[in-house]
Amino acid sequence: MKEIMAILPASVRSILTALPSAVREHLEEIRLRQNQPMEIRYGQQSSYVTPSGQLTANARQGWIFSEEQSVKLLNQVSHHSLYALEEELKRGYITVVGGHRIGIAGKVVLEKGEVKGIRDVTSFNIRIAREKKGAAHSVLPFLFENGRVHNTLIISPPQCGKTTLLRDIARSLSYGSEWSSSRKVGIVDERSELAGCLNGVPQRDVGPRTDVLDACPKAVGMMMLIRSMSPDVLIVDEIGRTEDGEAVWEAIHAGVAVICTAHGADVSEVAQRPTLGRLIQYGAFSRYIVLSRANGVGTVEAVYDGGLTRVEREKIAWLS
Repeated sequence: MKEIMAILPASVRSILTALPSAVREHLEEIRLRQNQPMEIRYGQQSSYVTPSGQLTANARQGWIFSEEQSVKLLNQVSHHSLYALEEELKRGYITVVGGHRIGIAGKVVLEKGEVKGIRDVTSFNIRIAREKKGAAHSVLPFLFENGRVHNTLIISPPQCGKTTLLRDIARSLSYGSEWSSSRKVGIVDERSELAGCLNGVPQRDVGPRTDVLDACPKAVGMMMLIRSMSPDVLIVDEIGRTEDGEAVWEAIHAGVAVICTAHGADVSEVAQRPTLGRLIQYGAFSRYIVLSRANGVGTVEAVYDGGLTRVEREKIAWLS
């Protein structure tokens, strides 16, 4: 939380400091909306926060995030230079030291039908990045067979730990483990969540043999890494567009293993999406990992092989 506290206005910082330690330690999101009460998400709960740092379900008792505080926060995040954040503002989020991501909303500025930026920022969603080394321990044995890495799709609804799991898989592959020797890993981090790069430098431990393309579109980045860095494994988060699917096929047929994620409750739901459905139908993946929050964030509901035969039944939670 030190990196987060450093960018917050003093008034917000003091309220968060007053929260019960058990809540602070499990904070996932801090939502600040202009002229609305501060909201936090921790564990599997959401709550408003009073001026004294107490939790409440009553919005009228919550501390109100003012226009003045909104301006202060944006200035601190941008170091008083919105021009320096022009590209981030186009994407709708800002990555700060520590790999934490701040989603923003406000007045969108269009130019020739495309988003040029966001001005009059009135909403902030501070998503706290937490590393969980060892998160991949329970699934690593299923990712290898006869010395090769399975092409793998990790499926989960939002906030079920898929990015945390994917990051730890990348780290484990890069360092090597009891199941596999070290591999060259390429990460295309379109939303700066996996490696949490700041000025191109990963703020998260993604391993010593890992190369990261930060803030790069996935499809373009996968081809760039294959041509320039010759990875053994490509890691990408949240595929779904047509060009993503084409890039996955290109990588697989270039002899590069692909491990990626997609939003969904299960394989059948994901298979209804056009691009992912085609990848599944034609056997692009030989492993599927399905996550939920049933026993806490990161519950492994099941692992399937390429023929969708279940190979793992035990539910394991690594972020409860």
